Amino acid sequence: MKVGIVGDFSPEYPSQTATNNAILHSSSKLGISFEYGWIPTATISKQMNAIKETYQGFWIGPGYPDSVEGVLTIIQFARENNVPLLGTCGGFQYIILEYAKNKMLLENAGHEERDPHTLQLIISKLACSLIGQKGNVIVNKNSRLFDIYQVENTNEQFRCNYGLSPEYEQQIHEAGLRIVGTDSVGNPRAIEITEHKFFIGTLFVPQLSSTPDSTHCIVDTFLTSILK
Repeated sequence: MKVGIVGDFSPEYPSQTATNNAILHSSSKLGISFEYGWIPTATISKQMNAIKETYQGFWIGPGYPDSVEGVLTIIQFARENNVPLLGTCGGFQYIILEYAKNKMLLENAGHEERDPHTLQLIISKLACSLIGQKGNVIVNKNSRLFDIYQVENTNEQFRCNYGLSPEYEQQIHEAGLRIVGTDSVGNPRAIEITEHKFFIGTLFVPQLSSTPDSTHCIVDTFLTSILK
């Protein structure tokens, strides 16, 4: 089994290195051999057929991708074809952007980091940066995410400056990309399409908490979903 990590890899970026390690940690725990490969975002448009044949699941990794369109292409394919997909940090943001553009048909949906003057600012700068922060996440009991955690509160690591714009929260949630994890005052921290085989985005970075002796439950469940 092979996981495609969508992003432009830099060994100097801790969250990306942690993504590799988390797959290895969970693979060892599960006793199943999972391979992974980074998919450079600028190559996706020309290699999509080969990508579909090579990978059984996708992880939209953290980082600043060379091609947003490439990232959105993978997300749309996974969403529409029930292919397991996990997005963390930047991946959370691009899952929301893809859904707004291609499912909700908000043609001018944009990301403030990329296009601060867009007419529909779906992803905006957080009021307070979460880079290097740890914070409480409250999990909705009526969610796939709760099935994974089996607890209503968890503490997670963050490395981000951007998130879902408050003015679009209700619209996104009611359109089917459910907000299933929040901070203590209700700011979105996790999203999912509940009926999908596995389609979850977290603004936090679960891979940073993974160790060989203590894997992360989200990564474990993501890999397990690929086998089903």
